[in-house]
Amino acid sequence: MTTYLYEVLERLVAFDTVSSNSDAPAMEFLAERLEAHGFKVHLHRIEIAGTPQLNLVAWAGPPRPDGLAISGHLDTVPYAGQPGWNRDPLKLGADAERVWGRGTSDMKGFLAECVAAAATLDVRALKRPLVFIFTSNEEVGCFGAKSLSGALDSILGETPAPKLVWIGEPTSWQVQHAHKSIVLFDVTVRGMGGHSGAPGQGVNAIAVAGRALEAIGHLQAERRTPNARFIGTFPDAPHDVLNVGTIAGGIAPNIIAEQCRFAITYRALPDADPLELYGEIERRLAALDPHDYASRNHRAAIEVGSPMVVPPLLAPRGTVLERALLEVTGTREVGGALFGTDGGWFARAGMIPLICGPGDFAQAHKPNENIRRAALESGTEKILEVVERLLQ
Repeated sequence: MTTYLYEVLERLVAFDTVSSNSDAPAMEFLAERLEAHGFKVHLHRIEIAGTPQLNLVAWAGPPRPDGLAISGHLDTVPYAGQPGWNRDPLKLGADAERVWGRGTSDMKGFLAECVAAAATLDVRALKRPLVFIFTSNEEVGCFGAKSLSGALDSILGETPAPKLVWIGEPTSWQVQHAHKSIVLFDVTVRGMGGHSGAPGQGVNAIAVAGRALEAIGHLQAERRTPNARFIGTFPDAPHDVLNVGTIAGGIAPNIIAEQCRFAITYRALPDADPLELYGEIERRLAALDPHDYASRNHRAAIEVGSPMVVPPLLAPRGTVLERALLEVTGTREVGGALFGTDGGWFARAGMIPLICGPGDFAQAHKPNENIRRAALESGTEKILEVVERLLQ
């Protein structure tokens, strides 16, 4: 079992599935393996930003309710140009403690465990359906899950879509039932260009963007008040969090900057409307003084772009999947994830996701990404134990 696990993971790491690339070759490889292990397989074809992508749904067992879905994403974050790599990101490496390669923690290690479990599982012994759901483009907005979640019923046909979903994101085998929403959008300030020797004849977009950033900063400070309901779930940040991720403006020091654009992302608590904070930012920016400091002769325009939303997750407690994961992993507490997952879209489709996987969150998106050998090698057996408790 362990040899096969590493064989599958080596192949998966070698596929360059950075989100901007097509994941089709890697998904087709997974589909071939799962079909060979007795699963019915469907490749759900979509196109994202002009690039063909695949989601994979594979299922086995009788067409009865109360099945289990096990899910993970295949895409990875970029590695090219990321400082700190001293290994080949697309070549699996190992030492006595760790296994190295892009995606080993987030989250090809878990997908390899799923395939290894499928190879061992006697699908004829299943009393309820087991469904593997592997998605594309999670890292850039969970677009694969968004497109797939509404199509599961038609894909599975006579097999009822499971309500319970186990998502193997990197949690070091801790069980998590919640995460915040994610909202991403741009703010563009459009001024009036001209010679920097006569600043009163123009409007400096960078100066007005500074006012906008200050207003957003004040809002961020106001939102730092802890919400008592989520202190245990998100102890590091039991409140909305906000970040200005990028900014660009102007073309030369001696030209009045005609445009400035910055990107904002925020994560709102899972019981809130994800777009409430977006609306508040729109209102505050609309109320700003749009003149720059050099003159009141001209006004800038502040444009708030359309938001990209990843829904929150707040799964009910006490499900049979939660009990099984706690028993199998030996974890005693259930908390919240600091990152978003496909679970938000699955929850919107009426499913109940939980997050628990072998990878380490501290390794996700990092140079020289790796996973602990013990966590990786124990994962196949953990999947089989959960399947036995729930489906056999």
